Amino acid sequence: MSDLPAALSLREVGPRDGLQNEDPVPTEAKVALINALSGTGVGRIEAVSFVHPKAIPQMADADAVWSGIDRNAAVRYSALVPNLRGAQRALDAGFTEIEAVVSASDTHNRKNVNRSTAESLDDIAALLALAHERGATCQVIVSTAFGCPYEGEVPPERVHWVVDRALADGADGISYGDTTGMATPSRVTQLVGETRMRHPELALNLHFHNTRGTGLANVLAALQLGVSDFDASVGGLGGCPYAPGATGNIATEELVHMVEDMGVATGIDLDAMIAAAAEAEQLVGRKLPSQVLRAGPRTRRTPLDDPVTGY
Repeated sequence: MSDLPAALSLREVGPRDGLQNEDPVPTEAKVALINALSGTGVGRIEAVSFVHPKAIPQMADADAVWSGIDRNAAVRYSALVPNLRGAQRALDAGFTEIEAVVSASDTHNRKNVNRSTAESLDDIAALLALAHERGATCQVIVSTAFGCPYEGEVPPERVHWVVDRALADGADGISYGDTTGMATPSRVTQLVGETRMRHPELALNLHFHNTRGTGLANVLAALQLGVSDFDASVGGLGGCPYAPGATGNIATEELVHMVEDMGVATGIDLDAMIAAAAEAEQLVGRKLPSQVLRAGPRTRRTPLDDPVTGY
């Protein structure tokens, strides 16, 4: 595995992508979770989303959450925005890193933000100009990059068209969102490989869901292509309210556990992240899908006086 990156950058998206798919939780509980995550060594946290409260009521308290957290100087906090109005709100709140989202699939984009992909790209062009004018950076997230729950296959050429347009308009980076877990390692290799050839210097982030159990396999495929920037969600929280079947993101503690054992540094304290996952599970009041939360790291030992069952 010597050809893998020596380290990767991880963005924790549980407080936004994770909680937007749960029943609304109290503001103070969100603040406590972000504070816990801020102490794990993770370098970036997507804290909130500035969307219309009627669209995603779980994010209606974005301003209160942002003003309530104890900001760690070692952590970069960002906000997701669906449109120019959301960007204005995020910048006014003091964010210097934002993410704008557009779906490669026209149908999903209309379900998500009630406009075509082309219309969203026009809005994002203005959004990028505003962000740069205000001294902020903006990454463009391309959702349904590996497939759409409504349209099925999304041709790579369609994804490249969205990326080319976003970069021409000044995007500071691109993220590919596997919105309903339709990616497999071969599809990751194809799309990421083509993207690398078209844009060798592109700052590329990957956001995988584990809906069909291929999340960590997809991470490995991307690592072997040199990608070193990923999203993950504490406990495996997450989904998309406008994508049927879009259950959890890859769990942060599972990603950290895997890549650290492969010699890829994350800078994250795994025990602290597992503790944060346990807190997230209490917060939402249901069992989260993370297996590392259940079993602990591979170095955990069972006391000899405990009964051993199974094989």
